[in-house]
Amino acid sequence: MGLFDRLNKRKGPRVAFIGIDGVPYSLITENPDTFKNITEMSKNGSSGEINSIVPPESSACWPSITTGKNPGSTGVYGFQERKMGSYETYIPMGNDVKGKRLWEWVTESGRNATVVNVPVTYPPMKEIQRMVSGFLSTSVEDAASPQELREYLISTEYRIDVDSKLGHYDDKSAFLEDAKATLKKRFEAFEYLIKKNDWDLFFGVFMTTDRVNHFLYSDYQQKGAYFEEFLEFYEILDEYIGCLKEILPEDVTMIIASDHGFTELKYEFHANEWLREIGWLEYKKDRKNSLEDVGAKSKAYSLIPGRFYINLEGREPDGKIKHGEYVQVREELKEMLLRIESPEGERVMKNVEIKEDIFQGDQIQIAPDLVALPNDGYDLKAGFNENGKVFSKGPRTGMHTFENASLVIDRPGADIEGSNLYSIAPTILNLMEIEYDANAFDGESLI
Repeated sequence: MGLFDRLNKRKGPRVAFIGIDGVPYSLITENPDTFKNITEMSKNGSSGEINSIVPPESSACWPSITTGKNPGSTGVYGFQERKMGSYETYIPMGNDVKGKRLWEWVTESGRNATVVNVPVTYPPMKEIQRMVSGFLSTSVEDAASPQELREYLISTEYRIDVDSKLGHYDDKSAFLEDAKATLKKRFEAFEYLIKKNDWDLFFGVFMTTDRVNHFLYSDYQQKGAYFEEFLEFYEILDEYIGCLKEILPEDVTMIIASDHGFTELKYEFHANEWLREIGWLEYKKDRKNSLEDVGAKSKAYSLIPGRFYINLEGREPDGKIKHGEYVQVREELKEMLLRIESPEGERVMKNVEIKEDIFQGDQIQIAPDLVALPNDGYDLKAGFNENGKVFSKGPRTGMHTFENASLVIDRPGADIEGSNLYSIAPTILNLMEIEYDANAFDGESLI
């Protein structure tokens, strides 16, 4: 069958979405020679900085990107969630995401979607044309569907994720080699699947970018020992994206986007240790170093990133704070968080939001009571290690930001300024000419 015949059988225009997890828009604009292909696409199309979500954590961001809804609807607020009525926690997987994902819209319209390496999609959805689950998948064998794709990926030694432990060493050479190898395998899979040319939506994510930023972003901003290697990695990424764009048929619009920005990390702030030091959190004698250690006299506790929960009577098993005291206690905690200073006397928190102001939807009952957004340089951790440090430094030198995520659309005229992650899903459906109810999304099409 020739190209003309295939196009005649199409039910509408197509979209290829390439995710570049954690790549800030400023990194692209500051280095046009490194990002030659993305820069050229930006000039010929539309591009700009967009906002992430609150909190800007990948496990929450990708469900919001792919549903167009906020965590109050998706039910995913971070890498770890608490079970209602207990202090137990779980790691959200694909089945925990509430709401219709973008590829479900496409499939229900009678068209095909190939989805590769999107975080929080494990296990793969069998009713989708093809899916390879990403971050948190147990193995390639379990992550890929259908069988034909699974066998191909195994034969090519496809890799789900980089070995982040290598980034903990002072010598980052092995980490960089592993990152480049993982990036190459991801590109090869993307290229193979795009060339099949039997999809209407291709949705693939490079996540290795986030890993490299976590361990080398200080080298970039400070022009440190791995400055050149950092830019070399991104030059390879840009070349891969250029190759993918070159093989796309003319009826396909390419979109490139990240889920959050990045900046240099100065200190990790350990919220539960801070709560313990000010007398708001106590631990049980029989310790497990987990949320289950929260004692009955505790007033609050925290989960990453920057999520704070009041130990509320009737909601938490050992809830101390009565409902009549809830608003006052929450406001007191908010004010204390805003007053926190670093060892150098810098203000740690940019702002602290209450849940009603930032979350809407039928999953708001599991939302954190407060979400703190830090100033650049202060990464908010949780941890349940007694007698630790409130401020510390570890192997990571980069952290997520709410601002400065990237969006590039290979089409002029998109109204990107001031937009956010919630607009990506309706924009893709609009480009594909798939009908949808505008009320189904928290954002609106940028086209």
